Amino acid sequence: MITALAVARLLPALLRLAARPAGRLRGLVGHLALARAGRAPGPAVLPLLALLVPLATAAFGGSVLAGVEQARQDSALREVGADARVETVDPLPGPVAERLRGLPGVRGSTSAAVFHKSDTEDGRRSLSVAAVDPEPYAALAARSGLGAFPASALEADAASRSGADSVPPDSVPPDSGRADSGRADSGGTEAGGAVLPAVASPSVADLLGDGPALLRLTGGTTVTVRVVAVRDLTPAVAGSHFLLVDRSALPAKAARPNLLLLSGERPDGDRIREVAGEAATVLVRTERLALHVDSPLQTGAERFWTAAVLTGALYAALALVLTQLRAAPERAALLARLRTMGLTRRQGRRLLVLESLPQALPAALGGVLAGWATVRLLAPGVDLTAVALRVSGTTPGGAARLTPDLPSLLLPMAAVLLLTVGIAAVQAWWTGRRGSVAELRVGDQR
Repeated sequence: MITALAVARLLPALLRLAARPAGRLRGLVGHLALARAGRAPGPAVLPLLALLVPLATAAFGGSVLAGVEQARQDSALREVGADARVETVDPLPGPVAERLRGLPGVRGSTSAAVFHKSDTEDGRRSLSVAAVDPEPYAALAARSGLGAFPASALEADAASRSGADSVPPDSVPPDSGRADSGRADSGGTEAGGAVLPAVASPSVADLLGDGPALLRLTGGTTVTVRVVAVRDLTPAVAGSHFLLVDRSALPAKAARPNLLLLSGERPDGDRIREVAGEAATVLVRTERLALHVDSPLQTGAERFWTAAVLTGALYAALALVLTQLRAAPERAALLARLRTMGLTRRQGRRLLVLESLPQALPAALGGVLAGWATVRLLAPGVDLTAVALRVSGTTPGGAARLTPDLPSLLLPMAAVLLLTVGIAAVQAWWTGRRGSVAELRVGDQR
């Protein structure tokens, strides 16, 4: 209502001001259209102001639906870490990993060794440590938007790698009992004497502090790490208590991957489970996404806001059509009089289009402004988590918030302007087919 009152008060004065410089331009059509729109009485402007309500409703409802969909996508991505996730307790056999990489729909993969029950030096705190390959893992984190970081921040130097085996981690058979080269494997191993750079979550960064910290990984391997970057999320670990290190700096036996993150266009979950075997835990992003859309609360809320958007669009179209039809006889008589003065049909179409835009354009812009302001003002008090996610308590990443959706703001405005121009063009075409005498008689009767 505030926006409608402001537009109603300011529009005539702004149109009259715009008509003055337009009068100095070549041609009379633009000046005539602005002058007529500026002299229009208040009741002729009010029907267009009715567009503000459906436009704001459509913008708010579209933002709700977009926020719900985005929250579901983010929740599924945070839980899986990629398009598909294959995780095992024991190291994943190399042939199985190769078969998974070659499945239809899989375009890329990133492997990691995840130690879910690693301990600090005092043994009082437990955290998840993921040993990853810096380059491909950093690319995955950047592509998924889950805690992107530069690969150089995680790469261990040559001194750190000297403590690891020279055998590539992926080439060690999972059932091999070979110990580390030149190092006994009685109770545990050390990943060299150097300090490994690490990327940590905020809680782990606070726990370890700024200096070097000793960690005991699952299986007995000990590493000394220093936190160099802090990120809230990461693809390899779904929780918020994690640490990332360079996998090449660990002993080959400890660095064998037990996690494979697959990227691709809708990978087949059943096929992945068949190849991975029963011992593997397989999560597919599309399957996790489908879990949030089958409850009565989610489907009911979506139908409610979809109906609100459609109803608002129909109301806006009806208000616009009735406004144009109401002014149709007067405009037809005007065109007939101007044709007797030499106005061509092309100029008549331009006149009707330009005359309708000064009223439709401010109303459309006002609707966008009202919708954006509504979303921004109500967003702090609107939590979409219950509407978007079926199990909100276990969702990583916090609550789903309402934010303005650009397509929901601009598409209704564009539809209103296109409908306005279309109606004016059709009216000018239809009037041009009729005789000027009949239109002049209608004007005389009026």
